Amino acid sequence: MPRIRIDNVKDNPGARKQEKRRGRGQTRGKRSGRGHKGQRQRGIPPRLGYEGGQSPFYLSVPKEPYYAGHHLRRQYLPVSLHMLQYLVDMGRLNPEEPVDLTSLVNARAVTIDIIKKHYGVQLVSEGKDEFQAQLNIEVQWATEDVIAAVERNSGVITLGFYDLQSVEALAHPLIFFQRGLPIMRRSLPPKDLVDFYTNPENRGYLSDPEKVRKARFDLAQKFGYELPDLSKDNRYQMLSMRKDPRQIFYGLQPGWVVNLKDKTVLKPTDEGLLEYYKS
Repeated sequence: MPRIRIDNVKDNPGARKQEKRRGRGQTRGKRSGRGHKGQRQRGIPPRLGYEGGQSPFYLSVPKEPYYAGHHLRRQYLPVSLHMLQYLVDMGRLNPEEPVDLTSLVNARAVTIDIIKKHYGVQLVSEGKDEFQAQLNIEVQWATEDVIAAVERNSGVITLGFYDLQSVEALAHPLIFFQRGLPIMRRSLPPKDLVDFYTNPENRGYLSDPEKVRKARFDLAQKFGYELPDLSKDNRYQMLSMRKDPRQIFYGLQPGWVVNLKDKTVLKPTDEGLLEYYKS
C-alpha cells in the first residue's frame, strides 16, 4: 500500500460528481433545461401573490369591519383566580409581598411576548368561589366579580397600564438590568383607556384614593359581604403599597441604574435628569 502523501490524497470514488454543463454552444442543448419561452425560462418569476391573472386570494376575500386594526389591538393574557390560588398554595407566589407582572412571570403563570402585543394580564373569575388568598395584586384588566372576590378576602387589587417597553422590562427584569440602562418612566395610558384607569369602580391606578374607598364599600354592599378593615390588618403596610403612576418596579424609581455586578443602585444627581424623571 503506497504511503499517503499530500499529492496522492483524493476523494472516494463517486464523492464528487461533475455538474452537467448547459448552454455551451449548439451541441450542449438548445434551452439549457429551462423549457421554451416564458417567465421560467427568462428567470423572471411572478411577484408574490400573483395567480396567473385570476383574482388573487387576498382580493377575493371580502373585508370585515371586525378585522380593522386587528394587528394593533392590545392583548391581555388570562390568569384565573383558581390558578392564582394554586400558585399561592404551591409557594410559587409569596402573599407577603405585592404581586405584579414580574411575580406572575416568575411563577410561570404567563409568558409575555411583546411582538404579539401582550400588554399584561387580565384576571378572570374562574375559581372565584374557592379563592381565599389575601393579596395585594396589580393586573391590567379585571371585571367586577373578580374585584369583589379579591377584596372579600381582605385583599387589594389595582389595575395599571404599562406600555410595551415597560412590559418587556417587567417580564424580564434581569435582561433589562444587564443592559445597564436607566429605568425609564412608565407611559401614561392612551386616550381610549384614560376613562377606564381613572374610574374608581375599576380600581384604576389613576383614580382618587378616597373615591376608591367608597367604591370598595359600595361593591361590598352589592355582593353582600362585610368589607374588612385593612387598617387593623397585620399586613397593612404591605397591602397599602402602590406604585407611582410613572414607576415600573417596586422600590426602584425611574432614572435609577441597577448594577448587578457590583450590587449597587446608581441614582441621578443632575437637576435636569431629576426634573425629567419626576412624576
